[in-house]
Amino acid sequence: MTSRKVVELFYDVVSPYSWLGFEVMCRYRNVWNIDLKLRPAFLGGIMHGAGNKPPGLVPNKFSYMTKDLHRLANYFDVPLHPPSDPFEVMFQKGSLSAMRFVTAVQQIEKGGDKQVEQVSRELWRRIWSEDKDITQPESFCEAAKKAGLTDIEIEEVLKLCISQEVKDKLKHTTQEALNYGAFGFPMLICHIDGKPEMFFGSDRFELMANCIGEKWLGPKPDSSASKL
Repeated sequence: MTSRKVVELFYDVVSPYSWLGFEVMCRYRNVWNIDLKLRPAFLGGIMHGAGNKPPGLVPNKFSYMTKDLHRLANYFDVPLHPPSDPFEVMFQKGSLSAMRFVTAVQQIEKGGDKQVEQVSRELWRRIWSEDKDITQPESFCEAAKKAGLTDIEIEEVLKLCISQEVKDKLKHTTQEALNYGAFGFPMLICHIDGKPEMFFGSDRFELMANCIGEKWLGPKPDSSASKL
């Protein structure tokens, strides 16, 4: 077998399109010959650093996005239901604390990223399925418990997520994404023959598969894909 290609997935749980890209790549990580690296980052920092404007701030784009997400949820089989006030969730409350929490989970996890995957999924579910908060420590605890973390692990993560170490790590990951040319999420970086190739959004999987020499088998490549 040829050496596994490294694919980095930069994402933020405040982004519904990131959730779609995240689930697809988690399904394909054992189908394609890839080594998937989860890279939690801060979308607010990306938008500011790239000088981009969120689609939710453009009325026509926002109207389209709500319809588009409904179609995409059905296609990708992701339980995505916009919150009652998406503007408040995305632009007033934001996700800085949540992404520091995910970064702290990654900091303590050894031998893989299963906990990072599960915690990220539960935070997405809180916003985009259950219309719940992701800004308070109590919210993080609920998500982490559902993800399978122990009380001791959760206590450690809560302490770590307010540390300068984790704040700096999240800033560094966000800057790495900007250095690759990020302007939004999800962003995938495929390392091909020593060269990084960037793919943005949740609608470039066929092109990405072609670039890495794999086959796109649809949003659910096999029946063993995790049930949400």
